[in-house]
Formats: sequence, structure tokens, C-alpha cells
Amino acid sequence: MTTSIPPALAGERLDRAVSLLWQCSRAESAALVAAGAVRVNGATETGRAARLRAGDEVIVADEALERHRRTADPEPEASVAVAVVHEDRDLVVVDKPAGLVVHPGAGRTTGTLCAGLLARYPEIAGIGERSRPGIVHRLDAGTSGLLVAARSRRAYESLVGQLADRTVRRSYEALCWGTVGDDRGVIDAPVGRSGKRPTQMTITERGRAARTAYEVRRRYRRPASVSHLDCRLETGRTHQIRVHLAAIGHPLLGDEVYGARAGAGHPPAAVRLDRPGLHAAALGFLHPHDGRAVEFRSPLPQDLAAVLARLS
Repeated sequence: MTTSIPPALAGERLDRAVSLLWQCSRAESAALVAAGAVRVNGATETGRAARLRAGDEVIVADEALERHRRTADPEPEASVAVAVVHEDRDLVVVDKPAGLVVHPGAGRTTGTLCAGLLARYPEIAGIGERSRPGIVHRLDAGTSGLLVAARSRRAYESLVGQLADRTVRRSYEALCWGTVGDDRGVIDAPVGRSGKRPTQMTITERGRAARTAYEVRRRYRRPASVSHLDCRLETGRTHQIRVHLAAIGHPLLGDEVYGARAGAGHPPAAVRLDRPGLHAAALGFLHPHDGRAVEFRSPLPQDLAAVLARLS
């Protein structure tokens, strides 16, 4: 699909122009740009902040656009179980199991948490981003734990604003390799997409500011050296805790993406996991309805608790 940039959009960012002209969210337009699906005046442009001029010819690849639109509107699926921790007229807090993908994307168009939420709460359709209705923040597929979704536009705007202001309290329990030396600390290192592996994140000066505070709950020696941490996100970058812990030499148990180089690829059977050892254990925010502080907690799931039980 091709269009010419009108004078009203002269000087506009590419991702915003694509969002306006092709009627998708900014996140969705940025994904199309990053995927190399957008050409400006005949040349592929992967910089979402590229500025446009009146008369520029912008093309979005039909195949990529159609693929995007197929995944942009998740269908309700009552077969997807949703573990509800709390619900009211404005929001729902769920306890996501490891392995459940939050929203449709590359490689997964059905069986998502979004689909389960839509079946149970049809009013979330049209709230937030098209491909992830009601979703305020996300968890990796392999991460278990708490996630809040909005059931009203007021709640969505309030929660997104709190995330932007970094006032949402998100705490995780992490099982990582090795003996973490300091009892507590802060990992302050920018996180961005890897130039060599586009699906992975890395520490890079070109990345966005990222801070993870941690505190050691307990250190284990046998049958392997493992530390049990509480981690608190001060920012919310993709794979942030996984990247930060790997960067200080303590990747998560079960993390085949960021842990392999640290020798975590062949763990003893007692500490073997088929997903990263990360659980979103606590979630706190101001309720959009009346501004009161609320907090929710989730116990460590069975697979992670079983690993701890085998350590000493």
C-alpha cells in the first residue's frame, strides 16, 4: 500500500505518520518499521524517528500489513484459562502461568492471555492497543506471575500514566546462577535491541535507561550454586531482569537465551527448569477509581518452589 505524505504531516516522525495513515497504534507502526516493511522514496527505512517531507512516497509492504492485521485483532477464546486474583469494574489482576503468551504476535496468533480475557471480559475490546486490548504491561511467555489489565478507558489511561511515571511497584522473585556477592544493589545499565540478534536485548549505550534493584533472599551451595533474589523494576524494558542479571554474571536458571554463555546450558537435574526462573510476585499501584493504594501478591509457583526445596 502506497501513499504520498500530505503537507499536514510534513516533519512528522515515520512511526506516527504510518500510525495515522494506516490506522494502527504507534507500537504497531514501530514494529512494521523495525521489521523492514516500510519504504520511503524507494528505500527501506528502519528508523522509526525518521522525519518525513511533504510529497514523500511511503510504502508499507502488503504482506506485512496483512500479517499485522491478522494478528492485530485477537479473537475471544473461552478455552484459555484465566486465573483471576482480583476483578472490579475498572480492572482485572491475573496470575499468568509460565508458557502462556500475553498477546498475539509473530509465531502465535491464538491461545493467548488476550484471547482468554476477551472471552471473559468482552468490554475490553477497543481499549488500548488493537493487538493487545486491555493490556497495560506484559510478561514474557516464560515468566509467571501478576499482570493487570484494564476494563475501562479511564483505568487504562491511569495505569499507563502510572507506568510512565514509574510509580507502579513491580517485584519479582528470581532464581539465578552463582553466589551474588552483595546483599543488595542496583543494576543501572541501558538496555536495547541487539544488533547481531534482533530478537534479543543487550546492554548498549544506544539503549534506553534501565534500573533493577535487587536483594538477596538466600544463597545456596548444593547441588549447585544458586541465589534466590527479590528484584524490583524501576523501569520496564523488554527482558530487563534477564539481561541485567546476565550482565553481572548471574543469569536466571532455565534462561537458554541469556544464560548459555555463562555455562547454564547443562544444569544438574535438581535445578533444571524448562523456562526462566522468574516470577512476578507483587504488583502495586493506585486504583484508577479512587486513588487508593492497592497491592497484590502471588506465591512462588510449583516448579520454582520445587527447585528451592532441592537446594541447601
